[in-house]
Amino acid sequence: MTTSHAIPDNDRLPPVRPAFSAVTWKEIAYLLTNLPLAIVGFVYAVVMVSVTGGLSVTAIGIPLLACGLYLSRQMGRLDRARARALLGVRVDEPTPIPGPKRSGGFFPWLWTSIKDPVGWRTVLYQLIRLPWGVLTFTVALTGLFVLWPVLPYLVRLLANTDRAMVRGLLSPSDDLERRIAELESDRGVVVDTAAADLRRIERDLHDGAQARLVALAMGLGLAKEKLLEDPEGAAAMVDEAHGEVKLALQELRDLARGIHPAVLTDRGLDAALSSVASRCVVPVKVAVDLPEARPAQAIEGIAYFVVSELLQNVSKHAGPGARGASVEVWRAGARLLIRVSDDGRGGADASGGGSGLAGLTERLGAVDGALVVDSPAGVGTTVTAELPWRDRG
Repeated sequence: MTTSHAIPDNDRLPPVRPAFSAVTWKEIAYLLTNLPLAIVGFVYAVVMVSVTGGLSVTAIGIPLLACGLYLSRQMGRLDRARARALLGVRVDEPTPIPGPKRSGGFFPWLWTSIKDPVGWRTVLYQLIRLPWGVLTFTVALTGLFVLWPVLPYLVRLLANTDRAMVRGLLSPSDDLERRIAELESDRGVVVDTAAADLRRIERDLHDGAQARLVALAMGLGLAKEKLLEDPEGAAAMVDEAHGEVKLALQELRDLARGIHPAVLTDRGLDAALSSVASRCVVPVKVAVDLPEARPAQAIEGIAYFVVSELLQNVSKHAGPGARGASVEVWRAGARLLIRVSDDGRGGADASGGGSGLAGLTERLGAVDGALVVDSPAGVGTTVTAELPWRDRG
């Protein structure tokens, strides 16, 4: 029979823990892989620059340089992926160079490729990586055996230097690259918005004025057949057709007003917004403080559309307790500002996908505008829209 003895608490060993954290081990792995990858990158950069420089006097030198810079971009992509996985560095991918078809031909594409700043900065990164890779590999490998106590501090210092090099040399061309990405996104929004507007117009024409005009044509045809046999019945049908014509004209006017109202073209924002405000279910005060020079037609049309949509929201969602609303429009430097306020129930949210306010935010963003919603529940809603001021041409 065996007897077990309990181990006193003060004799228990602490749980086994790794010497370094996972982040430190990732940084060590990054520093140890610097040297082999730096050798490959250095050899490629030297050979590419030497060969293309020597062949630049021939017909194939410049196209070869463009291809070399393209491959440098791809090597930079791998370096960014390695830094993202091991160092946690989040660097946006640069905008790809458009192909010859989108660039307008082979020679415009060639010129764009050989002056690509991302490709040249990647070549510079590959050239300076060799001495740095030798240093980091030596320090990390030696530290694993003889500098164990201070290795985490040395590794963090070297890794931070690597992070700075990746951000400085492998990131996109700062504001220009980000601006290109924003414009590409905005172009997609503009295309989608235009397509949605065309579908809406087509639907309104098909379901409204077109259907009414078809019924009108059929009624006039029947009246023509009865003209000799039943003059009184034919006269009644013509009278009914006259009413249908008036309704069709009203629908067409409403449709045209939704696209671009005539009062906006003839008299400007002040008169057009007053006309919109008169159709709101709550009293609306309109104050337009703009110089005599009117903004560009596109900006003026978007401003009208924004106010029209916001006042429709007031009519639908402000609630029975709303007593009034206000519309203010003024110019501040190079910006056109719009503020629409009401004292309704509030609670509006522009973040929900598919909402009217979210659609307005996208439409304004496509022209460098912005939309800010302040809508505390039970207090009311204030929506401020900002558009760039562009003088009429």
